[in-house]
Amino acid sequence: MGAIENGIALVLHWDVLLTIFLAAAFGLVVGAIPGLTATMAIALLVPVTFFMDPIPAVGAMISCSAMAIFAGDIPSTLMRMPGTPASAAYTDECYAMTRKGQAQLALGANVLFSALGGLFGTFVLIISAPLLAEVALQFSSFEYFWLALLGLACAIFIGTGSPLKGMISLFIGLFVASIGLENPAGIPRFTMGNTDLMSGVDFIPAMIGLFAMSEVIRSMVSGAQDWDVKQVALGNPLKGWGHLFVKYWPQQLRGNITGTAIGILPGAGADIAAWVSFAMSRKFSKTPEKFGTGHLEGIVESTSSNNAALGGAWVPALVFGIPGDSITAIVIGVLYLKGLNPGPTLFLNNPESIYAIFFIFILANVAMVPLGLAAARAGTALLNIPRRILMPIILAFCVVGAFAVNNAVYGVIIMLVFGVLGFLMEEHEVPVAPCVLGIVLGKMLEESFVTSMIKSDGSFLGFFERPIAGGLGVVTLLVLLIPVWGWLRGRMRRTQPA
Repeated sequence: MGAIENGIALVLHWDVLLTIFLAAAFGLVVGAIPGLTATMAIALLVPVTFFMDPIPAVGAMISCSAMAIFAGDIPSTLMRMPGTPASAAYTDECYAMTRKGQAQLALGANVLFSALGGLFGTFVLIISAPLLAEVALQFSSFEYFWLALLGLACAIFIGTGSPLKGMISLFIGLFVASIGLENPAGIPRFTMGNTDLMSGVDFIPAMIGLFAMSEVIRSMVSGAQDWDVKQVALGNPLKGWGHLFVKYWPQQLRGNITGTAIGILPGAGADIAAWVSFAMSRKFSKTPEKFGTGHLEGIVESTSSNNAALGGAWVPALVFGIPGDSITAIVIGVLYLKGLNPGPTLFLNNPESIYAIFFIFILANVAMVPLGLAAARAGTALLNIPRRILMPIILAFCVVGAFAVNNAVYGVIIMLVFGVLGFLMEEHEVPVAPCVLGIVLGKMLEESFVTSMIKSDGSFLGFFERPIAGGLGVVTLLVLLIPVWGWLRGRMRRTQPA
């Protein structure tokens, strides 16, 4: 109990609580503006965390991401424009309710079930992370190799629509991870004689470029057109919460479980969780014909799912240092900067910080109710910010953040390069998430493979001799081979004569 009390005490300081509140407000603002994702909100917040202690820095990340995911529901409901990709799955359903004069019911349900979904994901994180950490203490390079490979495989076949484009994105990320001297052989790779590249590509400027700078470039190309905001009168979003909870608890529970499970998968995240849950809701609904007409059933399940996925994504991030989504990929970089290196030893050497993180998750999701209701009322005002004013401010954040990593212009150059890369990838519908995972997991994959080959004297059988490694290896091979087998079967059927 001492570690739990100490962890809570770390959070209950006025400066920590103020930081969490301000980050939550920032997340609400960014999430409520169409096109500015939760990941972008986290990327923009990174420079500010350089000047914070570890606990308020991590607390800011948690509260900002939780609020941004929910806030994406506000423009979805009022304008039919998802604030974040995690809200896109049920945007039409929310807007259909607004057209029927039920905007307050839709927004009230979004607030309630987003908070409940976030608390469910937090509960799973609190229960499963310490248990997995005990198991992870037994891990060797063989297990970490399979974990890294499994994460990359999930990013290709689960987290993207096109496996080919996902693979292209992944190889871009792996190439970036291979640049520099930090490899098992200690040989400069792809540095082109540049001394700055000897240390590799800085992760934080690359993330700011991929997620924030790319959006600035996209806005410049489109002419920074303002949004057409429709004024909607809101009543009392609290009305009928008890009835909603009793009526839709099966959908909420199913969305919570689905979202948490998908969040734990590397590379999937809240976006995929929302789409999967909306599809499941329609499939299992007794009235599927009502979907598309402003039916609350699918909204409840999806909004529960995408918020539950946030807590789930932190499970592999804290225990193994493997990001569950693009948000935790950035957070892992901040954890390393603050000396809170993710992994099972964090639970042993610094349990107070772990319990502080758990407590912040609970606070953030409880605070979502009053802050979310206030944001719902102020939503139309937030959406009136002209894009021509907003984008220069975001650009300034990007430049300052990229420069502050090493106090060098090199970081700004990296940010600009990856900003152009991110823009080109999304213009050609190449997903960014596999690239991020490739950058994060590339070094772990290579180092674990080389170490394991040395241990096994060059025998590949060593990767299957340990029980956990063998199990992970089988699962990874199935994830890789099953889609290939399905593609081959489909091709064989098409070539057979009728």
